[in-house]
Formats: sequence, C-alpha cells, structure tokens
Amino acid sequence: MLPKLAMVDSVTSQRWAYWTLLCAIAAFLLFAKLVPLDLSAGRWPGPDWIVAISFAWVLRRRDYVPTLLLAIILLVFDLLLMRPPGLWAALALIGLEFLRSRSTLSRDLPFLFEWALVSVVMAAMTLANRLILAIFVVGQPGLGKDLLLLSATVLVYPLVVVISARVLGVRKVAPGEVDQLGHRL
Repeated sequence: MLPKLAMVDSVTSQRWAYWTLLCAIAAFLLFAKLVPLDLSAGRWPGPDWIVAISFAWVLRRRDYVPTLLLAIILLVFDLLLMRPPGLWAALALIGLEFLRSRSTLSRDLPFLFEWALVSVVMAAMTLANRLILAIFVVGQPGLGKDLLLLSATVLVYPLVVVISARVLGVRKVAPGEVDQLGHRL
C-alpha cells in the first residue's frame, strides 16, 4: 500500500507563487542593472525597485515577502552592484520589519498616509546609510545622488502599488478576511 501524500493547500501554493515571482522580478532587475545599456556619465540614478516592491507587498500581504528571502536577494544586490556588503540589505530589512509590524494598523489608512509612511522609512534608511558610511569613513556618492535615488524611489511607489494590485493581484487584506483554512490573514 502506498503512503498518502499530503496535498499542498492553495494558500501555500499561492505564497510559493508570489515568492517565485519576487525572485524573478529581482533577477530581472539585477540583470537590467548589470547590462551596460548606456555608458554615458552623469545619468540620474533610477529608483530602488526591489525595495519599493517589497515595501508595497509587505503592507498588503505580510506573508508574500519572507524576511530571509529578501535578505538573500538584497545581499546579492549589494555584492553584485559593489555596495558595502550587507549594509543596505540590513537597513532595508529593518525598514521592512518596521512596516510589517505596522501592516495591520496601516490597513485602514488612506493611500497618502501609507505613501508618507513609506517615504519616511526610506528617508530614514538613506540617512542611516550615509551616517554609517561616514562613521566608518567609507567613500560615498554625493548627497545629491542619494537624494535623487530617494526621490525616484518615493515617486515610483504609487506606480508599484497600482501594478502590484491591478496586474499581480497583491491587494490589502480586508479586516476579518480568512483563508480557505479559516486562518486570519
């Protein structure tokens, strides 16, 4: 007699699908940053898409952005983009966990308050990054470049939220919503 194999419930398979999607998006973004499409000097820095995506997703569905997975993704970004290894990853994880702890409170807030909260967290991450690099006397780009990166990331956050909700189906959990097994989300 063959042993019965436990079937994976739809909630778990849905989580795995979003975890795989997050890895695929991260791989695409890393590939796009590493490919030398434009070699001209003086380009404006683009937004930090992976941080914006992870912040948008964690405020909608906490279980779609596992901490360990994001830590690995951000550490790979740090290593391949030649940033100080682990610093931005650690700051982004601190910001992510701060937002994760506030996700149930921010569920009922209007989007402008959510955007302001994310903007403040990103600004605190940028400031902490600059302070830590200054304390350890590590060379860093000018303040203007960091402010442009911060501004670009804050400005694309609404676009990330719209694409996540409308195209990818990452919506906020309604109060009292339960999964198929009756667990609160």
